[in-house]
Amino acid sequence: MNRTLHAGRFTLKLDRPLIMGVVNITPDSFSDGGRFHDASEALSGAQRLIEEGADILDIGGESSRPGAEAVGADEELRRILPVITALRDAPVPVSVDTAKPEVMRAALDAGAVMVNDIEALQAPGALEVVAAGDAAICLMHMQGSPRTMQQAPQYGDVVLEVAEFLRLRADAAMAAGIAHDRIVIDPGFGFGKSVGHNLALLRDLRQFSGLGFPMLAGLSRKSLLGAITGRPVDQRLHASVAAALLAVERGAAIVRVHDVAATRDALAVWLAVRDGMRAERPA
Repeated sequence: MNRTLHAGRFTLKLDRPLIMGVVNITPDSFSDGGRFHDASEALSGAQRLIEEGADILDIGGESSRPGAEAVGADEELRRILPVITALRDAPVPVSVDTAKPEVMRAALDAGAVMVNDIEALQAPGALEVVAAGDAAICLMHMQGSPRTMQQAPQYGDVVLEVAEFLRLRADAAMAAGIAHDRIVIDPGFGFGKSVGHNLALLRDLRQFSGLGFPMLAGLSRKSLLGAITGRPVDQRLHASVAAALLAVERGAAIVRVHDVAATRDALAVWLAVRDGMRAERPA
């Protein structure tokens, strides 16, 4: 697997797990919809995530929660472009969370250096938009669409089927001219998967390392954690941190989270155990 990720002007080292902080500029995202009502609030939130230790910011203007209604490209751009433009010179990479090629193009022109696509560049023209520049791309697996994906997801072998899909999409990306060191894969926890499917993916996450690409895991506050703990979405901090640690232990290079500071502290402890930390004795 590549030990660096190329994203525009950034080269990210993958010798430690990276934290992607979520900034949803939407009224209906499952966890934080309506939290950032306008560009100024979203920008303040993004800057706070950087201060808390985010390595990447993921800016989204359309909810992908189960049952979500589609948003037009013009409205999506109205929500995200002022924020991405203001973050053009941020000290961390800015990712745009979208599946629309026209939104990708405008966001990349405005300063985004990564695309996070729940449809894995399957929309007509999406491959070409990303291939034309030097942005990173996260290819995610989703069964169905956000409106229908959780109605009755079915798999023969969820791990093998998701891995094969991601392999094919990565091959398509490279065939279109996207370099290997620009590609991240994401098994898509909660996107057309039952609780059992999600647990199987997390349990066998190491199998995805064989594909040879850095892996992103997005488990933060998801319904899987609610099913396990019985807690509502705004009380899933501890479960989210535990899930992030489990994903990292199983090979995730990037964790996409809402709670950056708590995740950063947990990963600091994990890294200290993994790598060792010199204890200074008092004189």
